[in-house]
Amino acid sequence: MPIMTTPSTRRSFLTRSARYTAAVVAAPYFVRAAEPKATGLETKVISQQPEFYHGWPTVARRKNGELWVTWSGGRESHVDPFGQVHAMTSRDDGATWSFPRVLLDSAIDDRDSGVVETAQGSLLVTTFTSLAYAAHLQKQSVFGELKESGWEQKRMPLEQRAKWEAVHARLNDAERKAELGEWLIRSTDGGRTWSTRMPTRVNSPHGPIQLRDGRLLYAGKQLWAKEGKVGVVVSADDGLSWQWLAEFPVRKGDKASAYHELHAVEAANGALIVQIRNHNDAHNGWTLQTESTDGGRTWSEPRPICYGLPAHLLRLRDGRLLMSYGYRRKPYGNRARISADHGRTWGDEIVISGDGRDGDLGYPSTVELADGTLLTVWYEGQAKPKLAVLRQAKWRLG
Repeated sequence: MPIMTTPSTRRSFLTRSARYTAAVVAAPYFVRAAEPKATGLETKVISQQPEFYHGWPTVARRKNGELWVTWSGGRESHVDPFGQVHAMTSRDDGATWSFPRVLLDSAIDDRDSGVVETAQGSLLVTTFTSLAYAAHLQKQSVFGELKESGWEQKRMPLEQRAKWEAVHARLNDAERKAELGEWLIRSTDGGRTWSTRMPTRVNSPHGPIQLRDGRLLYAGKQLWAKEGKVGVVVSADDGLSWQWLAEFPVRKGDKASAYHELHAVEAANGALIVQIRNHNDAHNGWTLQTESTDGGRTWSEPRPICYGLPAHLLRLRDGRLLMSYGYRRKPYGNRARISADHGRTWGDEIVISGDGRDGDLGYPSTVELADGTLLTVWYEGQAKPKLAVLRQAKWRLG
């Protein structure tokens, strides 16, 4: 399936965004040079357990060329108590993948998973735990049909409900609450063995990044702390501990609580770029961007980039930046943009996929292979059975 580029001129941008005053102010960021061509090479399903719902993956490429994909597996739906952190690997650039293995299985739902290799060669895998399923279980005794944020769950069969209740009953209320957190597991032997989970203070789907100065930087959100801060934490000990560095400023009229699912990249000029999933009234459903030029201590006011979320950021070997993001309008799928000026401006949309069934998809992440080919992995809901698979696209910039 060919990868397509779709132009986005200043005029069309202003037309689409006329109801947002802030978008008009942001229009100069959309002035751009001619775009590179992009060609699709292959798109395929890579998940191997069709009985499960696969959610919110991240792909990483190690220095030795091995690919890792981690995600929330073992699930039967978008929200349930069964989520585990799963992983598989490829040593042939995604042509084949190992059979999935379980890296972490807590007593409650383990959700989004990120993966990164550090400068010291350690593998870090992130996740967070959730009790969102508990409200749905409770509502089963009140409502015949539940609809939440774009996904739908009809009344459970008695056998299924009994299974949910059995899992829920493994802990009491206090124990379940104590399980909530933002977590990381760590391997120093190439993924053969893993540490117990460690707290990270924030969470975001694709996890932390390695900086050139040796620090790890994690742009994310406090999910369970009372403060609910959105910002960056750093680690100077290869992910063993994390210290709070800075909160992000908030646009006038925005609430920080409506900023979600961030990811960071270090540009070739040393600037730090963070993109944010935004659900404030202004630019609802857009990606916002904030930048730091002092190592993450201070950040610019977030500005709108484009519709679509959440974003994953990658610095290519030639110094350009790539953002990959989910597109939850028809045609449903995943898109990308390139920046040739360290994130100051972003180019026209590149359509990675456009054949999704509905908005239950996305969270794409991308790596650059040795030959310059790009490989993007995302999750995508299916009609029958109503589960979700992992898909992969290989494509090339001209």
